[in-house]
Amino acid sequence: MGLSETLANYFDVHKHGSTVRTEILAGITTFLTMSYIVVVNPSILTDQPFIDGVDGIAIAGYAPGEVQSMLAVVTILAAAVATLTMAFYANRPFAQAPGLGLNAFFAFTVVGALGVPWQTALAAVFVEGIIFIALTAVGAREAIIKVFPEPVKLAVGTGIGLFLTIIGLQAMGIVVNDAATLITLGNLASSPVAMISIVGLFLTFGLYAAGIPGSIILGIIATTVLGWGLTTGGIVSPDAGLVAGSSAATYDITPLVGAFIGGFGNVEAFSFALIVFTFFFVDFFDTAGTLVGVGQVAGFLDEDGDLPDIDKPLMADAIGTTVGSMLGTSTVTTYIESATGVEEGGRTGLTALVVAGLFIASLALVPLATAVPLYASHIALVVIGVVMLRNVVDIAWDDITHTIPAGMTILVMPFTYSIAYGIAAGIVSYPLVKVAAGDYEDVSAGQWALAVAFVIYFVVRTSGMLQAQV
Repeated sequence: MGLSETLANYFDVHKHGSTVRTEILAGITTFLTMSYIVVVNPSILTDQPFIDGVDGIAIAGYAPGEVQSMLAVVTILAAAVATLTMAFYANRPFAQAPGLGLNAFFAFTVVGALGVPWQTALAAVFVEGIIFIALTAVGAREAIIKVFPEPVKLAVGTGIGLFLTIIGLQAMGIVVNDAATLITLGNLASSPVAMISIVGLFLTFGLYAAGIPGSIILGIIATTVLGWGLTTGGIVSPDAGLVAGSSAATYDITPLVGAFIGGFGNVEAFSFALIVFTFFFVDFFDTAGTLVGVGQVAGFLDEDGDLPDIDKPLMADAIGTTVGSMLGTSTVTTYIESATGVEEGGRTGLTALVVAGLFIASLALVPLATAVPLYASHIALVVIGVVMLRNVVDIAWDDITHTIPAGMTILVMPFTYSIAYGIAAGIVSYPLVKVAAGDYEDVSAGQWALAVAFVIYFVVRTSGMLQAQV
């Protein structure tokens, strides 16, 4: 029996109406569309010295570029472990890696706004990963996801898209702070970073629209090369910020591995519980929304908008999150880009196995991750954010009891710079508008419980309790 037949039998490829060749091509397609995370995740998680305050991981004795290369290695390993679990345990064509949005929440909200040490933030991710493993094992996580109100469930992806977009536009200098209007358009014509970012962004949009595999990573590379060429050619001043700071890359991840253990001793029990509470809600419903979003794009959802047998993909996610926190990265989740592989015909875990293998092979390219400047890497956030807006068409906008919770979910996320706030706003508003419309029977006891839980969440996050304890 040859390797091809062995793989086909193990993953039931033919039973799912696919072929080994199709699954391999689907895996390559998925990897190319999500490979940008190897560059983008380290960029988001690494504390940038030119940003006021601490927003991410900073390690004494190591330059930001070195920390970025460590995080690139960790990103690859976490993605490989989670996606291998998806392949062999869930037999699904979904790929996983540290999630966009969740890494921003880790760096900008927990570490940045709340001032929590990054080691403690990793400890919180580890604890919620263990909780998710337990909840998934007993089927509770799948049951809770089914309680998730449909309009909120369909709106999560769009809200996250807007959240990622504003982060990316800020890093690119296209959107800047304004004392009068909070945000405004940057000085595009006088900012080399903004001008090059715009060129790179529309180049990437063009490649993406043309259906070219790997369009995002190609756009990032082209933008980086353009910035480097203009700087080295003397056209733009070296201090314009078009070139990433040089530093030696390193594969030594020992400063990150196990760092979460030290995080358990940095805060009091109550404050740590509140941090875990925050991560729990953000991760729980962000993952649910992303999984449903992938299923939505791939056509895997049933008539109720649920993903059948979601427990196994959820377990792969929980294991990936736990292992990732132990290695030193933020929450791992399923990628919407998995849908590109599904559209290429991928139907089994063999697709995921190919993705995992390509992630491992990409370890050879880690030194290149430190050569990509922040503005170039964040092109990915804008492109993916815009693409995620398309899921908004599935919301029943003609039903006001769906319009309000969906609209609140979508709008509150970018306006408050928090995925958690958006989800909470949607879930709290859902039973209220249903009751006001007289549709009492449409609200389950579980949805009322979620609404109450999120009211408590709002109180915890906005009363100063968390900041006071850190």
